[in-house]
Amino acid sequence: MAEIHNLETLKNGGYKDAPLTSFKLTCSLPSFPLEIFEFGSTLTHLDLSGTGLSSLPANFSTALPNLKILFLSSCNFTTFPSVLSTHPNLSMVAFRSNRMTSIPEDSLPLNLRWLILTDNLLPSLPSSLGTSCPKLQKLMLSGNLLTSLPESMSSLANLSLLRLSANRFSSLPKWLLALPKLAFLSFAGNPCSAPKSSGAKTPFGLEHVPYSSLTIHSPPLGEGASGVISRADWARSPAYSEEVAVKVFRGRLTSDGTPADEMAACLAAGSHESLITVLGKIDELPAESDRGGAGGGGGGGAGETVGGIVMSLIPDDYKVLGRPPSFDTCTRDVFPDSTREVWKARGEAAVAEVVEMLIGLAGAGEHLHRRGIMHGDFYAHNVLVWKEGKHALLGDFGGATVYAGMDGRDEQEEGEEEEEEKEDKFDGSRLEKLEVLAFGWLVDDWIGLLGKETAEESAPQEKGMRKGLEELRDRCVVEDVQGRPTFEEIVEVLEGMMGWRAMMRIPEVPN
Repeated sequence: MAEIHNLETLKNGGYKDAPLTSFKLTCSLPSFPLEIFEFGSTLTHLDLSGTGLSSLPANFSTALPNLKILFLSSCNFTTFPSVLSTHPNLSMVAFRSNRMTSIPEDSLPLNLRWLILTDNLLPSLPSSLGTSCPKLQKLMLSGNLLTSLPESMSSLANLSLLRLSANRFSSLPKWLLALPKLAFLSFAGNPCSAPKSSGAKTPFGLEHVPYSSLTIHSPPLGEGASGVISRADWARSPAYSEEVAVKVFRGRLTSDGTPADEMAACLAAGSHESLITVLGKIDELPAESDRGGAGGGGGGGAGETVGGIVMSLIPDDYKVLGRPPSFDTCTRDVFPDSTREVWKARGEAAVAEVVEMLIGLAGAGEHLHRRGIMHGDFYAHNVLVWKEGKHALLGDFGGATVYAGMDGRDEQEEGEEEEEEKEDKFDGSRLEKLEVLAFGWLVDDWIGLLGKETAEESAPQEKGMRKGLEELRDRCVVEDVQGRPTFEEIVEVLEGMMGWRAMMRIPEVPN
């Protein structure tokens, strides 16, 4: 966590002799403290979130020329400050949870890679966005009033992650699903993504779990932006109790979408050997005050309770594969040296284990898209790996979108030709192939973890699998979206690498 500085110390010159590269204030600010400009030659990261600022000085860009990261979330900006357009080095800007209603044309920094505008009141984006920010890789727009995207965004060749959830899109533009590097897309909570069914019923195979049958333990296993996960005992009968995990969804909006949409995707996902199994939906979940705070305290999940689910409890010997992207990597996960050492220590067996786990994860991708669900966050930091290295689970549906039954367009006007309707029909297979790109990067991550030494020292069969992984990765990451394989084809390729051993895998549970 970044150090929080003191306004009074700043005003009294207490930081003058410190060549600060990062500076953070959280106190209420009536105006921008000009004393911050004293760090102009060294400052690269400025965080004034929660201070209530509503404007920036006209000389902001020239006074802080080396600034790369600017956080102004939970402030009072109603208009994106045009002064930032001339900044030479800004690569990440966050204006989450302001009251922003407009972004003037050509007001965005040229070198922007990461832009966060979540939870504002934006009805539209500047038409010049695509040409103003050619380096843009990550764009967070959930929780606005958007109905369309500017055509210029079709030129964003580097855009990898896009969050459009909880807006007002009745369709998605065709060019969006052809962007060469778009791998992480969420658009739940829009008219175009609403399932055709009412969604009122609990999906087949899932139980209705009375809250009274659950004994929830503290402390929580984890707290996130969408809620709290706790260990619990589920009394399935007077004579039998099962240890499970319970997730209580809370809050209005996350960076990826709403907790309600995440819960809907979890319930719709069904069973697969490489997905965390959802056992049931909690009936009549009481208010937190009536639960005595059970299911977690404050934190990112604070807010109105949306609902709850019961899941299989993941054993402690499953560990997260990677860590979320850093400021520098932007859209690619990072891996500590300790993780690399673990995979190096596995020796020749590691390649076969990776292939086996990738078969399961690709199968999970096929399973989800067959059900009309886009995971939206197919990252190593959402993959749990068994300590023995032979099984992996894909988790975290915070960025998932249920697109089953969606057509991506407004209702056809009466009298239009049937052929035109067919041509305009939304092609869900393109969503799958966006996700295949994310899978290809996951394969690339694992190849990096295996390391060159493992490949050089391996037996011929393992070397062949390593080469096969590299070829598969290359097929998955081609810029021609339609030229990528489907998850079904990926499973076939991976199983071919394993030969007879692939036949020993756990079969998928029928629904």
